[in-house]
Amino acid sequence: MMNDKSANEERLMADTQLVRDYLATVPHQTSLDADQREGLRSKIKTLLQEKRAVLVAHYYTDPEIQALAEETGGIVADSLEMARFGRDCDADLLVVAGVRFMGETASILSPEKKVLMPTLEATCSLDIACPIETFAPFCDEHSDRTVVVYANTSAAVKARADWVVTSSIALEVIEHLKARGEKILWAPDRHLGRYIEEKTGADMLLWDAACIVHEEFKAKGLFDMKALYPDAKILAHPESPSSVLSMADVVGSTSQLIKAACDLPDKTFIVATDQGIFYKMQQLAPDKQFIIAPTAGNDATCRSCASCPWMGMNSLEAMYDTLLNENNEVHVNEELAEQAMKPLRRMLDFSQQKQIAVKGKA
Repeated sequence: MMNDKSANEERLMADTQLVRDYLATVPHQTSLDADQREGLRSKIKTLLQEKRAVLVAHYYTDPEIQALAEETGGIVADSLEMARFGRDCDADLLVVAGVRFMGETASILSPEKKVLMPTLEATCSLDIACPIETFAPFCDEHSDRTVVVYANTSAAVKARADWVVTSSIALEVIEHLKARGEKILWAPDRHLGRYIEEKTGADMLLWDAACIVHEEFKAKGLFDMKALYPDAKILAHPESPSSVLSMADVVGSTSQLIKAACDLPDKTFIVATDQGIFYKMQQLAPDKQFIIAPTAGNDATCRSCASCPWMGMNSLEAMYDTLLNENNEVHVNEELAEQAMKPLRRMLDFSQQKQIAVKGKA
């Protein structure tokens, strides 16, 4: 019988191979020198202004993309805050720099606006690992459970759910449902689900999927890194394995980790999440040192560890082409969008009632 360690390693190998196979079909980006990059930045700024467009970027995109969003009146945030900002701004056109489910969420919340992405090929391992074709029957088999899905899912999966949550509000929502005596079917991230289950004591049935970035953080490497920096605090996203979370001083969503980095008096932090977050951390806490947590291996995602390969597909070249030609538009079926909006609205209403800031990785 396969032990838990062997099963986890096998899952990681399968997830990694899935990424390799997928990325092998995607054209590699060309290298640009400083003048070429600055030229594209200037052209993108002009097009954003001419087209009454706004750029919304995720914390995990390239620092150059995040800076461009801030310089042009856009936002750098988690997926839901990106969508909410897009909904509330007066732009006619939204350019979403992130992965596909983020573009879908923006489209669902802003059906009257045109939503573009630098590439529609940028997806997410959690989204891929939870296809509606297998998820819907799984829900039907456990119809006695309330279906709660993480924001890192397709519009179709959201439409099948009772609740959609981000990592910063998930604990509160599950505690609320537990108090009502409800049993939970959770998807897709098993590490985040297990963390919530342990914290709340709720009866949770977990879908078996993981983020390829966070899955690679290992307790042994973290222990060795802590020996090198004994005074450092460890910040970890709850998509990381439980052995990593048990060593963390702070476990939280992207926005919660950024806040901790700013609020804690410590000067050195080991961070177990995508290293794209360093742009905002260093911007808000320039006097502090941030060190990426060790991962399983340098070729684990085909490009680089602790860096989502799909987020890396949001290049300046792709963004310029998308804005110029208004291609790569995100389309969500109207009926599907209406269904997906119900669990999203349930979360937004719950957040407002509880006065919880809904910010997270997803």
